[in-house]
Amino acid sequence: MSSLYIHIPFCKSRCIYCDFFSTTKLERRQAYVDAVCREMQLRHNYLGDHTTVNTIYIGGGTPSQLSARQIGQLIDSAHTTFDINPTHEATIELNPSDVTPSLATELKTIGLNRASLGIQTFDDNLLRLIGRRHDSLTAINAVKTLQQAGFDNISIDLIYGLPNQSLEQWGRDISAALNLGIQHLSAYSLMYEEGTRLFAMLEAGQVAEADEELSLSMYQMLVDRLKEAGFEHYEISNFALPQHRSRHNSSYWDGTPYIGLGAGAHSYDRQSRCWNVADIDTYIDNIACGQLPLECEHLDTDKRYNEMVMTRLRRVDGLNVNEVEREFGTPYLQHLETAAQQYIDSGLLTYDATTRVFTLSNRGIFTSNDIISSLFV
Repeated sequence: MSSLYIHIPFCKSRCIYCDFFSTTKLERRQAYVDAVCREMQLRHNYLGDHTTVNTIYIGGGTPSQLSARQIGQLIDSAHTTFDINPTHEATIELNPSDVTPSLATELKTIGLNRASLGIQTFDDNLLRLIGRRHDSLTAINAVKTLQQAGFDNISIDLIYGLPNQSLEQWGRDISAALNLGIQHLSAYSLMYEEGTRLFAMLEAGQVAEADEELSLSMYQMLVDRLKEAGFEHYEISNFALPQHRSRHNSSYWDGTPYIGLGAGAHSYDRQSRCWNVADIDTYIDNIACGQLPLECEHLDTDKRYNEMVMTRLRRVDGLNVNEVEREFGTPYLQHLETAAQQYIDSGLLTYDATTRVFTLSNRGIFTSNDIISSLFV
C-alpha cells in the first residue's frame, strides 16, 4: 500500500504564522493543475512495488481556491494513472470561507470522502489577529454545509497558545468544536517560525509567546476534554472518534511509502526522500518540458532509524522494539534501550515488556521533541 499527496500552493492571502510553501498567483491555477496531472504521468512508476494507493490527500496552501472542475481533473487523473484502492480515503483541506452548498456537493460527487477545515479558533478577535479570512459563524456554517452534503468524516484544525489567548478562551474553542459533531480534531501549539510575519511581530515586541505553564494547561485540557467526549488520542496532536483516525496521516507515522505531487511536495520510498522545487513558475516550466524539478536524498541506516523513532513515538501505538531489531539489528536496539532508560526511570517513557513497546507517558508528551531527539544516533 502507498499514499498520494497533492500540494495546492494557492492562497488568497497568507496567514501571519504560516511557513508552508504557498503563492497568491491565482492566475496560474489551471496551468498548475495541468502540470500536476502531467507529473503523475512522469512519475507513475515511482511507487514501485507499493503500487496500490490507499489514501489521497489534497493539501496546501488552500485547495479550495481551485474550482470543483479543477479538483475533479486531479482526482480523475489520479485514478487513471495509479491503482487506487476502491475503499480509499480521499481528503481535501478547505478554508471555511470557500465552502458553499454547491462546492460541498460537487466535492462529494467527485469522490472526496473526508474534509479537513482549517478553523484554528472560534474567537473572532484572534482570527483577525492571525489573518484568517473567515469568522466563527462562517466556520460553524462550513461544517454544517459539509454535513448536509453527506460528509460524515470531518476534521478541523485548532491552534492553542495564540497571542493573548486565555485558558478560558481555549476551553470555549474546544466546546465549539465538540458541539459541531465532528469526527476528528488536530490541535497544534502556535509556532513562531522565522521568516513569517508573526515572527517579525514577536521580534518587534508586538506579540508575546504564551508561557510554558499556560501551554501545558491548554494541552492537558484538550486531552481531558476530548477523552471525555469519546475521542481517541492516537497521535500527539491528533484525536479521532473510533474508526476515524486519519488513514493518510497515519501512513506517514507508520513508514508507508508515499508520492508527493506539486511544487514543494515531498515523496518517500523507504530508501530515499525526494522533493519538488518550491517555486510555482519553475515547477510548471520544467514539467512542461518533460523534466522533473526534483531533488533526492538517500536515507542511510542512521537516518532511517532516526525517522522510525521520531514517527513511531508520536503515536499512541508507540515504538515496537521488535521492529527496530528486525530493521536495524542489535547495535541500534542496544543504543535505543540505553538511551531510553533515563526517561523510563523519570516516568517520561513507558515500556511494556510483554509487547516490547515504548510509548511516551502523558508527562513525556509535553517534552516529546527533546526525548525523541535524544534517542537518535
